This record gives sequence, C-alpha cells and structure tokens, in this order.
Amino acid sequence: MVNKVTLIGNLGRDPEIRRLENGSAVGKFSVATNENYQDRNGEWQTKTEWHEIVVWRALAERAERDLGKGKLVYIEGKITHRKWQDKEGRDRNTTEIVAQTFRLLEKRESSGSRNYNDDFPNATDELPGGSSMPNPAQTKPDVQSNTNVPPAADDDLPF
Repeated sequence: MVNKVTLIGNLGRDPEIRRLENGSAVGKFSVATNENYQDRNGEWQTKTEWHEIVVWRALAERAERDLGKGKLVYIEGKITHRKWQDKEGRDRNTTEIVAQTFRLLEKRESSGSRNYNDDFPNATDELPGGSSMPNPAQTKPDVQSNTNVPPAADDDLPF
C-alpha cells in the first residue's frame, strides 16, 4: 500500500514552530496549489486548494530557517486524518500532509527570477559518501552474453 503526496505550491504563511515537552520541534504551515482550467464560456479560471503541512524535528527547524510566506516549495509526504475536540467539546476532523522532505524551489536571495533546476541534483552533484553521480553518457551497461537468462515473460501489471 502507498500513501504518498507530492505538492508544489506557495506558502500561505510563515511556518509556526513549537517545542514539545520532550524537546522535539513541530511546525505547521499552509501551502496553496493552483489548478487552471477553461470554463464553459471559454474563460480561464484558477482554483486554489489549501493544504495544511506538518513538519517534525530537524525538518521543522529547517522549515523555520528556510521557508517563509510566498516561497515556492516542493513537498513530499503522506496524508493523515486526525479527530479532535474543540473547546466547546465538538468533534472536529483535520486532514494534514506530514512532510517527509521539502525543497525550496527559489533562490534564497530574492533575485526576481526562478531557476527550479538549481535545487535538484544533477550529474555534477556529490552523493553521500563523497562519490559523484554517474554521467549517463559515459556509463556503459555491462553487456555479457548470458544464455542462462530466460526470455522476458509478459508482464501481468495492470498498467
């Protein structure tokens, strides 16, 4: 089973970070995603969805340091649902995205221009452990004749 959410949107507010009694940091912020479509009259419409994001521990501390209202961010996480009671004792439901990672998609300096590719790994980046990413143009598959490998069977995957 899979519970995975990927969002790219703009922060609606600065992250609010709290410290729990055990010292763990937890943060919350909202992210807006937009969907553009043409209505029946041919007019372009924009539908905005708001998502509540929760970050924990080191990710919360990083969000406090790096994120701010209006910033464009890439988020991966899982969707969660919580039930709770408000001050009047009424049952409430909340749907949140618990972020497992995020990536700021803007330069840290407000240069006015966005270069999304600078924030994603490329062939010149170092991998953990000090090795660099292999260049696909220079990587040659190990081609050896192996007569013991049966021919590929038809996939039974539904897609």
